[in-house]
Amino acid sequence: MRVVRCVLCVSVPMWFAFKAARLMPSERLLVNKPSDWDVYLVTDRSLLSGRSLLSVVHAAVEGGVSVVQLREKILPTRAFYEQGIEIRDYLRSRGIPLLINDRIDIALALDADGVHLGRDDMPPEIARRLMGPDRIIGLSVNEPAHLTEGTARCADYLAVSPVFFTPTKEDITTPWELEGLRRARALTDMPLVAIGGIKRANSRQVTEWGADCVAVVSEIMAAEDPREASRALVEEVREGKLRRACQSPHL
Repeated sequence: MRVVRCVLCVSVPMWFAFKAARLMPSERLLVNKPSDWDVYLVTDRSLLSGRSLLSVVHAAVEGGVSVVQLREKILPTRAFYEQGIEIRDYLRSRGIPLLINDRIDIALALDADGVHLGRDDMPPEIARRLMGPDRIIGLSVNEPAHLTEGTARCADYLAVSPVFFTPTKEDITTPWELEGLRRARALTDMPLVAIGGIKRANSRQVTEWGADCVAVVSEIMAAEDPREASRALVEEVREGKLRRACQSPHL
């Protein structure tokens, strides 16, 4: 009976509280769609250099980033969740979507706006069943065949990875490069997020050649001034989009 009492008196009320706290689909940031994003920040606590994660995220948002992915590979689950709470609350107050890397359980517990999945993570069709129709699901694509898989349509955007060589993608040896990005753009009409080796110096080209958005880690996380780094990236990306729309030189 003690077990039953625990389930009935604790788990059920907590379940109803969780349901009540969730945003309804109409309340979500549906106007902030992947096709509208410019710069996508992926967090990395190893690059903080004594700063708080929230302070860097705050500066990046002030600089104009469109979306933040909370990425934690080694943090224990409870610490990951607790860290996520303050990031979620801040981003929600600013109308910026929060995505969680890999961890659907953390995304649901935080009532985050979505999740990003790698090739070895939960299949996107199962993730969609768990996450529901109103949350954002991103999916990494590492080769052209991934772009046309039926399950890719379960996602809201595709992350072309890596565009250029990057030490953070040691398990992937063949970058897409700009020509590969052009081919990717021709193979799908889904929003494309370019990630891997993206810097201010190449971000304009990347969007000219087909990306809708660029995702960065160290370019913002390791910057001395994350706000200015973000602002400069946004400026370059928007210029690249404008050039592509006006001239379409490579597409």
